[in-house]
Amino acid sequence: MGTLWYPGVYNPNSPGRTPLPATVIDPQPTPSASQPLPRVHDTKPLGTLWYPGPYNAKAPSRPAVIPGPATVPSPVPALTPVVAEPKASPPGPSSPPRPIAVTEPAPAGSTQNTGEVDLDLTVHLSADDISFDQENGLVTATGNVEIIHGQRKLFANRIIYNQKSDVVTASGNIQLSEPGGEKIFGDQMQISGDLKDALIESLGIILTDRARIAATGARRSDGTVTEMRQGVYSPCNLCQDDPTRPPLWQVKAVKIIHNKNSKTIEYRDAWLEVMGLPVAYTPYLSHPDPTVKRQSGLLAPSFGQSSDLGFVARVPYYINIGPARDATITALVTGDGGSGAIGEYRHRFSNGTFDATASLIGGDDDEDFRGHIKSKGRFDVDNTWRGGFDINRVTDDTYLRRYGFGSPASLNSRLFVEGFRGRNYFSANGYSFQGLRSTDDPDLEPLVLPLIDFNHIGKPDKYGGQTVLDVNFLAITRHEGTDTRRLSIRPGWQLPFMGLFGDVYKLSLALNGDLYQVDHQEREGEANFSGVTGRLVPQAMLDWRLPFIKTAGTVSQVIEPVAVAAYSPYGGNSNKIPNEDSKELEFDDTNLFSANKFSGLDRVEGGPRLSYGVKWGVYGQSGGSSTFLIGQSWRPKSDDTFPTRSGLEENFSDMVGRVHITPGPYLNLIYRTRFASDNFSPKRNEVTLRAGVPAFKASTNYVFIESQEDSEFSGREEINFSMNSKLNRFWQAGFSGVHDLAAGEARQYSASLIYENECVVFTTKASRTFFEDRDLQPTDQVIVKVTLKTLGEIRTNIFQ
Repeated sequence: MGTLWYPGVYNPNSPGRTPLPATVIDPQPTPSASQPLPRVHDTKPLGTLWYPGPYNAKAPSRPAVIPGPATVPSPVPALTPVVAEPKASPPGPSSPPRPIAVTEPAPAGSTQNTGEVDLDLTVHLSADDISFDQENGLVTATGNVEIIHGQRKLFANRIIYNQKSDVVTASGNIQLSEPGGEKIFGDQMQISGDLKDALIESLGIILTDRARIAATGARRSDGTVTEMRQGVYSPCNLCQDDPTRPPLWQVKAVKIIHNKNSKTIEYRDAWLEVMGLPVAYTPYLSHPDPTVKRQSGLLAPSFGQSSDLGFVARVPYYINIGPARDATITALVTGDGGSGAIGEYRHRFSNGTFDATASLIGGDDDEDFRGHIKSKGRFDVDNTWRGGFDINRVTDDTYLRRYGFGSPASLNSRLFVEGFRGRNYFSANGYSFQGLRSTDDPDLEPLVLPLIDFNHIGKPDKYGGQTVLDVNFLAITRHEGTDTRRLSIRPGWQLPFMGLFGDVYKLSLALNGDLYQVDHQEREGEANFSGVTGRLVPQAMLDWRLPFIKTAGTVSQVIEPVAVAAYSPYGGNSNKIPNEDSKELEFDDTNLFSANKFSGLDRVEGGPRLSYGVKWGVYGQSGGSSTFLIGQSWRPKSDDTFPTRSGLEENFSDMVGRVHITPGPYLNLIYRTRFASDNFSPKRNEVTLRAGVPAFKASTNYVFIESQEDSEFSGREEINFSMNSKLNRFWQAGFSGVHDLAAGEARQYSASLIYENECVVFTTKASRTFFEDRDLQPTDQVIVKVTLKTLGEIRTNIFQ
């Protein structure tokens, strides 16, 4: 893995220092010779050895034993513990352990036996050949030696166990398997009888996450603390063609301590090397061992350059508050846009969640401070009730876009509670809005408190009919403009039934009653209205469908003509009634067969009308499908309630259609359209395409919408696309863009490249935005982030 130097400042050209080679060990290492280490002792015996002899199932329960253990002084101090997990089996073949019982003691002196020995019921020894020296208290085992003590296993070519000192001396292909799966290798090893304390020469460790540690020597105490000298650590795999080449990165240190009690790996006088070259020195470094999933500490920083902000650096610090809580505080430094901090807090309760993000960035004086807050909470009260909130606020309109927190047109805050029981649903909401467009007036932003809904569907009666009841209460307050209080009660009854030819009907009867209390309602050509008004609008609707199905092999086709006739009196849309929730009307395939095509309750559709169309679906047994829809609406006379160019203002409406093709998991195409019924000129087109396999995925979305009167949004035509490719096992690339076709201008482009292997993640992203809005100007930005795995990381997906 590289050359390790004696303690001191790292200097690859320093004269007179003999390098000590240390290689990261693969799962089956080849040991090398080195000088033996002093022996270590402990008062815990390896166990009581039974005398060798033939197996006898009726042997006495307590055969003769070798005299008890004794301790031997040692110059080496006691050691401290280390943890791991069991995984692979030892190098080389090994005989399965079998217990042996002996009925007669062997004669004094040296004896030999080939087989296995059970040591005091807690330690098992097996080998190709075992010899006993009762006089000196020595057991020698050679050939596929295996010692099992609890969940620890020691494998070696040869071991000598001194019962008096309770020390096992092992040599040749040594492997010690820990209970957690960690594997320890060495050229020579002196280890206590319980396999916890040890002195190891030419150490190699494979941790449970496959990271490796190599050192010239080590001592281990109580199975929990391992102190290593002249060590090197790396989670990177070695080159298969040339294992002597240094890994992608590694940490070399004069001393490495793995403490399983504190679950840390510490380094003293450490150098970080990249491809064999030293790049950073620190007198002390610590990181969690593989058994730790979360621990407080620094995460990988990211650096970038922006034409707007200048140099940009983000340095995150992760705080593990508890099993269900954590936080991240990120220092943000920019060259031209000020500096500040970003805080994230996450909390999981037994009945809900809470997440919050906040930022604060300062300039030259206190007046320049800018920031935002975004929080979300969801809580289940019981099996019926749940509630929550969303709080979103920002100090100014362009802050989020400038510092990379998103680009919403407005921020919505919400407080809600809702309940489900039987056939009933209840919800109470409060909304507050913050518009971020240059045309938004804060004094006209509505405060919605409360918005209450109750919905009930009754059980079917003896005719199959069901009663329905929808109740709504709305209160809207503004600093300036119209204030509204609305109570809406809409009882109804619906009856589904079958026709003589297999056709399906649904009859619906409803009475819409609305009561308004209004302040400062503006009316064109008339004085503002303040007072109480209302309306009562009955409505009847008949829905008819006649599905035809045909199956051929593994494919089924369904053709379904649909017609919906509805009637309600003309009028009902007095200019005394404010329009709060029905301003934006989009006539498309989703509301073609609705009795009221307005999205809200403030406007109602009047007069007789008929909607008709045809649905066609093709379905495969493997899950693929293709569906098609086309239809339009007709009314005896035009209705000026609908906005101009909405597609509904004439007797015959525009045609609407939808195509959805999903032959399998690798292709999804949706096409939605609205076009004039007389000359087929397009009024709205929307195409969404997602295709690809894991190696390459692409998506595109094209939108064309003709502008309509009385709408806050102008017409638009744009296309956005993205492509993500997994180039090979390690490399990923992505590219995305947004282009305004109506203006003939690009809006945004970005490209990313990611390299990831078992030990490092390298991410680079370049982007250019073309927006101009107040203090926002077209911006170029490049961000680079390098994450050294196991040294601190939070995994994210750059393509999301």
